[in-house]
Amino acid sequence: MKLVALRTMSALALTFALQGCGISAPASVDGLRRVVGTDLIGARGATPEDQRMIDRTVVGICAAAVWTRAECAKHGERG
Repeated sequence: MKLVALRTMSALALTFALQGCGISAPASVDGLRRVVGTDLIGARGATPEDQRMIDRTVVGICAAAVWTRAECAKHGERG
């Protein structure tokens, strides 16, 4: 009985530790898909249309505040 309780507690502790480290799965795949979108699929950065696809993806990521304002601004910089 004690071994079962210990295993259960260990599993719960690991679950909470992984969530605290930010490596757990997203709360909603559908939500993540709405933020990231599907524009990036097939984009290779070789054409102006590819760049528009990349930019549309970045807009969703920035709008959801996944990236900081500084990171979003950096995307728009020309190298």
